[in-house]
Amino acid sequence: MQQILEEIFSAIKNHELKGSVATYIPELAKIDPNKFGMYLKFLNKEAYAVGDSFVPFSIQSISKVFATALLFSKIDDDLWLRVGKEPSGNPFNSLVQLENEKGFPRNPLINSGAIVVADMLLDVLGDPANDFLHFIRHLASDDSIDYDKTVYMSEKKSGFRNIALANFMKSFGNIHNDVDEVLDFYFLMCSVRMSCQQLSEAFLLFANHGVHPITLEAIMGVSQTKRMNALMQTCGFYDEAGEFTFKVGLPGKSGVGGGIVAILPKKYSVAVWSPVLNAKGNSEAGMKALELLTTKTGFSIF
Repeated sequence: MQQILEEIFSAIKNHELKGSVATYIPELAKIDPNKFGMYLKFLNKEAYAVGDSFVPFSIQSISKVFATALLFSKIDDDLWLRVGKEPSGNPFNSLVQLENEKGFPRNPLINSGAIVVADMLLDVLGDPANDFLHFIRHLASDDSIDYDKTVYMSEKKSGFRNIALANFMKSFGNIHNDVDEVLDFYFLMCSVRMSCQQLSEAFLLFANHGVHPITLEAIMGVSQTKRMNALMQTCGFYDEAGEFTFKVGLPGKSGVGGGIVAILPKKYSVAVWSPVLNAKGNSEAGMKALELLTTKTGFSIF
């Protein structure tokens, strides 16, 4: 496996990237576009790494998986009373679709859906900011994971589209708490910093039927985990979810910080980081690296 990762690393380094880093969040525009890391962790505890796999970065929308899983584990199917389960087929911050569907987001992995999830978490968590961070630290078995307050402030100052989404949903009654409070928590969730290694460790839960691979604690039910994996498969890459399924064949989630994490049920979790994004907002090199991984190993859900 280490040889395969080295081959992927070499191929990516020789691959000309055509995209650019995210610029609409000023702090993310400062990231070195040449960074690349990949970390693969098996449930049998074997691990393999190349490149900048231990360098923390802003996970952005990958945090939506953690937020949805935490809420799902607490309120079960009541989650779906206010957010859907269908692919959006539109950009992650689309207002048009939300208007057509009267403030009911298609799924919790697009911005509008994650904002509703943040609103619901405010109602069920005693100390939302600390409880959410504790949940991620517990999944990764790593207390060093933290928020990036600089990225948080950068998003808060420039997140006009998300502000519009939240207020629009409030007008339909699908945001219950104060809009500013909800957005503050949402921006904070997106600012979590993790490395490929930490992400891979945390996502092993979804490859292991909802059971923490170290403590053996059942954090989510088997059915809940199956549904989370289905959401990642169909909705984890916005309007490029079909392309990712076609080329890679794994449930996963991307973020505009350049991270992608994916799982193969009962086998492994893998995280990739490369900040250069394609036109759909997904890591260009990350998608290529995961395509090469499933091609070279033959390991996918298909």
